Amino acid sequence: MVKINGTMQDAAGKTIAQLVEEGGYQPTRVAVELNEEIVPKAGYSDTVVKDGDSVEIVGFVGGG
Repeated sequence: MVKINGTMQDAAGKTIAQLVEEGGYQPTRVAVELNEEIVPKAGYSDTVVKDGDSVEIVGFVGGG
């Protein structure tokens, strides 16, 4: 199980890119933290989450 934005999910073995897509986020408008470390956008397709990992996906919203 992987903790994604505070919710436990069966996501072990998926890439960050897959989690971003499944969450309905636009990859260019998010920041992703894996185990309290920022994941560079270039690493989204190569970074695979494992059981026990914690992922935070934060979407940016424009406005003012």
